[in-house]
Amino acid sequence: SGPGTALAMPCPVNHPFLDPRTLPGALAYAAGFVVLAAIGIRLVRVLARRASRHFPDPTASTFLAQFAQVTVLLALVILYAHLVPPLRAMGSALLTGASVISVVLGLAAQNTLANLIAGMALLLYQPFRLGDRLVVSTPKGVVTGTITSLTLGYTLLETAAAEEVVVPNIVMATVVIVREPAAPRSANPRSAE
Repeated sequence: SGPGTALAMPCPVNHPFLDPRTLPGALAYAAGFVVLAAIGIRLVRVLARRASRHFPDPTASTFLAQFAQVTVLLALVILYAHLVPPLRAMGSALLTGASVISVVLGLAAQNTLANLIAGMALLLYQPFRLGDRLVVSTPKGVVTGTITSLTLGYTLLETAAAEEVVVPNIVMATVVIVREPAAPRSANPRSAE
């Protein structure tokens, strides 16, 4: 019972299907983690459906639900890789490979990533919402349109001439945009009655 014995703990499980150091055990744990992932994703979807009533913009609730699902999957993959000793040993090599791939993808997709980050900022700060009328500068000149869709990558406007204007979110987040006042509610003939 010296200081080195605490590090060399034997596996308390004697059955090969429950020992993550064996192939059958690793596969059994993988099956268990797949079931946990399915349950976790289903739970996130149910909670997101309930929470969507509290978000004025459906894009925000969809984004948060997808982000939570990816977080659940990543957490389970990391836990599984930490549980299975051969995968734990490959962790540093995988981390190095992931770092190199991240740099390459980041450089290759700068505009796309900028649009996604700007889309998240627009969802978070909500300088405008669906149905707002905006005045934006386009290659065709100054255009006034109503927001019909706000996604993570692009904002769609519809002009009075029924033209669809697709504006990258990086432009929506960095350029000065004029928001026109909403039409007065008394303009509706039925509301005057």
